Amino acid sequence: MSLVRRLAEAIDLSLLHPTLKRTDIERACKEAVDWGVASVCVSPCWVRLASELIGECDVAVGTVVGFPLGSSETSVKAFEARRAIQDGATEIDMVMNIGFLKSGDLESLLDDMKAVVEAAQEACECMRGKRAIVKVILETGYLERDEVVKACEVALRSDADFVKTSTGFGPRGATIDDVKLMRSVVGDSMRVKAAGGIRALRQAIEFLNAGADRLGTSHGIAILLEAQQSSL
Repeated sequence: MSLVRRLAEAIDLSLLHPTLKRTDIERACKEAVDWGVASVCVSPCWVRLASELIGECDVAVGTVVGFPLGSSETSVKAFEARRAIQDGATEIDMVMNIGFLKSGDLESLLDDMKAVVEAAQEACECMRGKRAIVKVILETGYLERDEVVKACEVALRSDADFVKTSTGFGPRGATIDDVKLMRSVVGDSMRVKAAGGIRALRQAIEFLNAGADRLGTSHGIAILLEAQQSSL
């Protein structure tokens, strides 16, 4: 597999900046289809538009839930997930409740994750008979090492598909150490997504080599262009 193809299949093209306009979403969705990235991740208000633009292509449409703080009430997160699936999303990136984790309330943390997973799966089965992909964002910049471990252990129990490092709006983005630690906890039972601060080809390759399965980045097209030029 070529480097460009490997990267494209790992990139979730992040389109979450609050100033993005309709024309920005339209342009980015076209680029996503042209390059064949894994997904576009748009704000909830753009899910329906992105779904229409992507159409039947293999590029998935994802969105965020409880974003970016993770502190929405659990039933609200579940509603957000259900509505996003109804609008055409097939991937949900939810922010876990960081306060529950830091309070040691792991059962509430698990319930919060499971509510989103179950809502997404139920909505997806009703809409198109497929399984939704749910990613749990830990926001590792707020966490100590042992808290990252606990969060991953709870995520394993939630039936979510991924653990993800960061929103890109927290105190810092992903680090190689974050990804290695998360991979060491979840093993092959979950996938790992690195997100936040990934802007260059070198970084993207390092995160993939460290164990990341997906890369969340708003610089995905620039990274692919860099990879294409490097392989000429």
